[in-house]
Parts: sequence; C-alpha cells; structure tokens
Amino acid sequence: MTAFTRADTSVLGRWWWTIDRQTLAAAALLIACGVLLTLAASPPVAERLRLDHYHLAWRQIAYIPPACAVLIGISLLPPKAVRRLAFVVFGLALVGMLASFSVGAEIKGARRWVDLGPVSLQPSEFVKPSFAIVAAWAFAQFREAGRPEGRLAAIALFALVIGLLILQPDIGMACVVAAGWFAQFLLSGLALPWAAALAVAAAASMAAAYLTLPHVTSRIDRFLDPGSGDSYQVDTSLQAFVNGGVLGRGPGGGTIKENLPDAHSDFIFAVAGEEFGLIACLAILCLFAVVVMRGLLHALQETSLYVMIAVTGLVVQFGLQAAVHMGSTLRLIPAKGMTLPFISYGGSSMIAVAVAIGMLLALTRRRAPGEPL
Repeated sequence: MTAFTRADTSVLGRWWWTIDRQTLAAAALLIACGVLLTLAASPPVAERLRLDHYHLAWRQIAYIPPACAVLIGISLLPPKAVRRLAFVVFGLALVGMLASFSVGAEIKGARRWVDLGPVSLQPSEFVKPSFAIVAAWAFAQFREAGRPEGRLAAIALFALVIGLLILQPDIGMACVVAAGWFAQFLLSGLALPWAAALAVAAAASMAAAYLTLPHVTSRIDRFLDPGSGDSYQVDTSLQAFVNGGVLGRGPGGGTIKENLPDAHSDFIFAVAGEEFGLIACLAILCLFAVVVMRGLLHALQETSLYVMIAVTGLVVQFGLQAAVHMGSTLRLIPAKGMTLPFISYGGSSMIAVAVAIGMLLALTRRRAPGEPL
C-alpha cells in the first residue's frame, strides 16, 4: 500500500500522485538489472586488472544512492527550474569537455575523461540531457515567441557540441546527440525540403567520417567483412548469446565473460544473454521501450511546445543509446563502445542517465491548468 494518499498535499505527496510511475518503475528495474549484471560481469575484469574480486561491482553500486537522489531530486522540480538547471549543467559540461583536451586522460586513443582524483568524469555524458533541454527551449522561442535567434542558437550550439565530440573523438555519441536534435528540429516546424537536406548532410558526414577517421573505417569494414580485421569482442559476444539460449545458464554460470575485455561495460548485454537467456534480454528491451513509449505518449498529449520538444529529445537519446549498445553486441550495427543506460559500469553514465530520467519525469508530471512553465 502506498504511503501517500490523494489528500496528502506535502511535496512528496504531490510528487507521487503527479509523477509517471510506470516510467519510474521501469527506471528502478533497470537499475536493479544493472546491479545484478555488474555483479555477474565485473569480477573477471577486476581480476585481470589485479583488483579485488568485487571491486568494480561495489564501486558501481556506490553510485546508485547518489544517482537515485539526483533522479528524484530533479523530478521534483517544476519545468522552469529544470530549464535553469539544464543551462548550468550544459555550461559546466562544455567547460569539462574543453578541459579534457588539455588535462584529460587519454584512454584507447580518445580524450573524453577529466581526472578528479579518486574518480574520472566524462563531461560529454552530461551534455546529452542538458543539450536536449537547452535546444528545446531555443526551438520553442523561435516558434512561440517568433524569435529567429532561437533557431540560430540551437543550430550554433549543435555545431559546437558535435564539433567537440568529433574532436574527442566520440562518433557514436555524436550520432545519438544528432538524432535527438534532428527529431527536435522536426517538431519545431522544420520544412520537409530542409529536413531532406539535413538527412543528406548527415549521410555525407558519415561518409566523410568513414573516409577520414581510421577507427571508423576499421569498424565499418569489420562489420561488412568480419574477416577483414580483429572482431574478437563481437564474435565472443555472439557466442555468449548462443551459449545462453532461451533461459540462460543461470547467474554465475557464464564463461564468455572470462574472455571478454569489456564484459562489464560495452558488452554487458552479452553477459545478460549468456547467463539469463533470450527471455531476460527481451525483458530488458521492454523496460527501455516502456521509458521511450511513455515519454512519447506524454509528448503527444503535451500542450506546451517546449515540453513536447524537450521530452522527445530526451527519450530519443535514451532509446537510441540503448539500441546502439544492444545492436553492437548482436552485430546488427558496426561495433561501438557505448554504455547501456543504468546497466553498464560507469559512474558518469549512471549519474548522467539519472539526470536525464529526472528531467523526463519532471517535465511529464501532471500539471494544473495554467501552471507556469
């Protein structure tokens, strides 16, 4: 039985009866899945790094309380406060991305992290949700207030974010951000000829990335012809799904994770496939679908253009990130190191996704008629 009654007018009481509880429940279940899969996947990685058996697992679990606090805290905010918070987070994240080029640690040829002593922060993770809100506000200013500088600002900020992501380089995240921004641009009233032109420009950009960036060329070539290079991780990931079958081998029964270098992060979905099977993988997929579909449903019913555009951007980013991770592990798309939201190891990812879902819940709360945005 819920601790809150409909007569409860406290802050938490009003929050409980206005929040999208299905989205909140789906997020909670994804966090629980992340705990289970991190406990299953991280010990072999920790041992290879000569760390304590459950070092990475406990470290990831330690991020859950602050992530939950961030999610719930942001979901309590009114839309105006969400917008103000997004501007602050976006500004700080941009500074962090710029700092990563000079003082950031280089990992696997990319500079995406800023070392803060005991932890490393990936500022670009926080750019995603905050940029979705900032861009939504700028597009809404153009449509509702008739301010052309709103659209120009959205375009200029997009170019800045994408440019920084390419320089890191992080093509996968650039694609996720671009897809969310493009969906927002369409909702703001982009004419179809311009939409087609942007689609052509996106295709040309991907072709240019293939021709000029060696790591992009290698990944696409290995996707089209697995024998053309090292595809060990993807091959091992596919074997995990084969081993797991429909019901899986049971918790702790997987063996592929012993030989999969990124089993705790970029390929954690493969661990789910081997140990818990097809049914569990479909259940995880359904949880992501609940968040995306509930968000889109709220967007369709929304009367505020700003909220509609912001919610769409957030759920497109969230759903596409999950799709890229799962598609990579199943060789449905070229391999791309991307975390599975709320499930993969990574403190920056955990907190940033909590920010995104907190903003989503805040914007989709039921509001009284005439309540200011």
